[in-house]
Amino acid sequence: MRDAGQDVINMGIGSPDLMPSKDTIQALYTSAQEPQSHGYQPYQGLDSLREAIATFAKTTFGLSLHPGREILPLMGSKEGITHISLTFLNSGDEVLVPELGYPAYTAVSKMVGAKVRTYPLRTNDWQPDLEAMENEDYSKVKLMWINYPHMPTGTPPDSEVLAKVVEMASDKQFLICHDNPYSLVLNSGSPFSMLTLPNAKEVCIELNSLSKSHNMAGWRVGWVAGKESYLKEILKIKSNIDSGMFKSIQVAAIEALKNPSAWHEGRNREYEERRQIVYSILDTLGCLYKKTQEGMFVWAKIPDSESSSEVFVNSILRSSHVFLTPGFIFGEKGSKYIRASLCNKKPVLNEALERVKHYKKEASV
Repeated sequence: MRDAGQDVINMGIGSPDLMPSKDTIQALYTSAQEPQSHGYQPYQGLDSLREAIATFAKTTFGLSLHPGREILPLMGSKEGITHISLTFLNSGDEVLVPELGYPAYTAVSKMVGAKVRTYPLRTNDWQPDLEAMENEDYSKVKLMWINYPHMPTGTPPDSEVLAKVVEMASDKQFLICHDNPYSLVLNSGSPFSMLTLPNAKEVCIELNSLSKSHNMAGWRVGWVAGKESYLKEILKIKSNIDSGMFKSIQVAAIEALKNPSAWHEGRNREYEERRQIVYSILDTLGCLYKKTQEGMFVWAKIPDSESSSEVFVNSILRSSHVFLTPGFIFGEKGSKYIRASLCNKKPVLNEALERVKHYKKEASV
């Protein structure tokens, strides 16, 4: 539609449109002027970056990590999904993926030849349905993907439920990977790390990223944290795939991790103002949603009169040139849901609101 010259407002993708902090950009610029910044870098990242991540983890999550043994920087956490899958999954191994979740979990598992088993989420709160899982045979499961705040539903972490997930993994002897990129975005309580739960480091590793929390999606900076023995195995794979992260990006990431709480509060104020407009858009469309969601999206149930999210989204797109993400792409249970991104400026979202108002008016005629 855009190729045809039509002005489409894309509320589908979660690509931050806000800038990193000025100090972050200045650190990148300054480092890039230095000749030694442009050579190959250590596969494990700079010592100073791992130390900065350890400090950030302690300050943000109350999580103690040894910078030399329990942190491995990555070129974004999406890269980590592939590295982790290549490390811990062989052809025919089973991997647990939430029935609503980030599509890359399933795609990469299939890419490495593993068998995907979806695990159920409770429809009232989108937490893992442990009662339904307790009698399942998980003897062939090697890895479980989980992420809270949850994408796409925005469900906050429930430490009691996740502690039981840790117990289950310990009992059934598989590894958990907690994907945690939304922990600082519109979080309603203290930011959460699954590694702070009792005995979690024995059976859990955790991905994190600067993409959403620090407005650095295109920079590709993230890390995996956890037990040294797990990270050593991941490093064997990683060191055969890339040749280290650009030094100046690492230096800038160190600066970003020092962003004060006031900077994060300012980002969240902006997202909250945008979210109020998105609520109005969803109200206009007759959708239902929870206001307890976290992260940079709003997950909403479409009206019962609509047959599916795909048909609903296409109708809005054709009539108003506003695109929302149909929930079915995250799993079969999403067929009656849509997801709206907060990554558009307020004037753009207000324009989208006016368009859907016109769409509803025309539909009612």
